[in-house]
Amino acid sequence: MRGQYRQQLLARSYLRLLRDSLCNRHYPRQEASPPHPTELRQAEGVLAEVRRRFADHPEAQVKHVLRQLTPELAVEWFRRNSWQAYTLLDESGLDNIQRCTWEVLEKNVPGDLIECGVWRGGSCIFMRGLLRAYGDGRRQVWVADSFQGLPQPDPQVSPLDAIAHEFLRVIGGLRCSQEEVIENFRRFDLLDRRVRFLPGWFQETLGSAPIERLALIRLDADYYESTRQALEALYPKLSPGGFVIVDDYGSAGLEARRAVDDFRRQRSIRGNLRGVNQNIAYWEKE
Repeated sequence: MRGQYRQQLLARSYLRLLRDSLCNRHYPRQEASPPHPTELRQAEGVLAEVRRRFADHPEAQVKHVLRQLTPELAVEWFRRNSWQAYTLLDESGLDNIQRCTWEVLEKNVPGDLIECGVWRGGSCIFMRGLLRAYGDGRRQVWVADSFQGLPQPDPQVSPLDAIAHEFLRVIGGLRCSQEEVIENFRRFDLLDRRVRFLPGWFQETLGSAPIERLALIRLDADYYESTRQALEALYPKLSPGGFVIVDDYGSAGLEARRAVDDFRRQRSIRGNLRGVNQNIAYWEKE
């Protein structure tokens, strides 16, 4: 009994250290300085083109989003993207991954874990760390990303995503190479044969991926089309009792929410959709 308690304490300490390291909490950022005029001019140049392209769009929501895109916001996101954390998740987002992983292990829900859209790999690294801390020696962590940034959305299908795509160009398009993500796994001593990479656009890779069963699907695909592609390819492989986590469900300027709502309605999915924070929602497959 004492040995089991000690093991639980060690696992808890390891996971706290891992979380803080992934979020770069050991080296806190200095107080943010006001945007430099050069930064603002560069951002305004891109945003002016975005506003011009969509100025005549009839949807009120599109006009609302365009009004929200300011040079100051672009500079803020550029700086966040440049900050050397491995994930932009807050405590609630990491808690959600940890609780869902713990539950599928406790209930012995069969299947692997996958994230679609990984940026620097922080969430996937955390998943692999959770499996190690909880003593799971079977499951794999799948790392699915184009490693070329976000796909170009079709403005006819999802105009909000098309606007967001142009805005994200200001901050580098959330692009991170596979080599960089591999190195990030290695830094945390979590790169092994149970970490499987799926490089490429989702419509080309997920349907043919050699995945048998899944217990946890985490989607950070941002856009309508990429979110739908991931759900259509992977949801049939999700075991009952497994979880789907959608990172951008509450993001007003993106259409991941519409993709999820359309998919759930068309598949008659009744699992209760629960909020984690203002952006993230998840449900359990019945």
